[in-house]
Amino acid sequence: MPEPGKQVVHAAGALLWRDGPEFAVVHRPRYDDWSFPKGKVDRGEHVLRAAVREIAEETGIVARLGHRLPSSTYPIGDRTKHVDYWAARPVTESVFAPNDEVDELVWLPAAEAEARLSYEPDIDLLREFLRGPARTSPLVILRHASAGEKRAWREADELRPLDTAGRGDAAALAGLLHAYGRMRAVSSTTARCVETVLPYARLARTSVVTDPAFTVGDTGPDRAAERLLSLAGAPTVVCTHGEVVSALVTGLCRELGEKVPDDPPLRKGEFWVAHLAGGAMASLERHSV
Repeated sequence: MPEPGKQVVHAAGALLWRDGPEFAVVHRPRYDDWSFPKGKVDRGEHVLRAAVREIAEETGIVARLGHRLPSSTYPIGDRTKHVDYWAARPVTESVFAPNDEVDELVWLPAAEAEARLSYEPDIDLLREFLRGPARTSPLVILRHASAGEKRAWREADELRPLDTAGRGDAAALAGLLHAYGRMRAVSSTTARCVETVLPYARLARTSVVTDPAFTVGDTGPDRAAERLLSLAGAPTVVCTHGEVVSALVTGLCRELGEKVPDDPPLRKGEFWVAHLAGGAMASLERHSV
C-alpha cells in the first residue's frame, strides 16, 4: 500500500506474452535497466487506456488486456509509485522502432526473461503469471449509463433513452471495454442498456443481442445468474440494470467458489470484469468511466 502522506505516482503496464510462451522485456537507456512495459497514467486518463497506450508506445504493439496481476508499490525519492499490471497479448505486431524511452525489445522464454529483468518486483510478477492460467476469457457485467429520472419519463419504461451524460459515458465505455478485445455484446431489452453498449459494439464490429434474462421486470436473480453462467467461456459483455447486477456478481462468484465482493452493486456506467479460465476465476476487477 502507498505510504500515507507521500505523493503517489500512478502508472500502468503489462506482462506482454505470446505463444511459446515468450515474454516482452524492454531496455530503458535512461536507467539502463530491463523491465516490463509500463508508464505513468496521464492526468484524467483511465488506467485501462494507460496500460494499452504504454504497451503501444514502448513496444509498437497493439495489445489486448487479459487478467489482472498484482500491483506493485515502491518508493521513488520522496514519492511513492503505484503500478497496476495486467497480462496482455499482442493483437498486431510491427517492427520495433527504438525511441528515447525504450531502445531495445526482446522476446524471451520465462527462465531467460527472469534472468534479464532488473527488479525483483518484475520477477515476482512473472512468477505469479506462471502460477496461474495464461489464457483467460473476459466476462463483463456492465450497468447501463445515466438515463434521466425515471419518474419524469411518461412513456413505456423500456423506451427510456440515455441522457446527455449517459451518451457521453457510453462513448467513453467503448474504448475501455475495447481494451479487453472483441467480445459478444448482450443487453437487456431496454433502450438504455442497448444504447450503453452500442458504441462498443460498433467499435468492436459486433452486434448487440438482447436477452430478457437480463431485463428488469422480466427476470429474477436465479434466472439472470443461470443465463450469465451459460455465457461464461467466451468473451462477453452483458449490459443490465442496477437491480440485476448484484445477483449476477453473487451468482458468478458462488458458482466458481470465489468470495463475493463486499460491495457488488454498481453505479451507472460502472462494470465488473471477471477473467475466467477452465471453470475458475483468475481475477475480478471493477472500473468506472
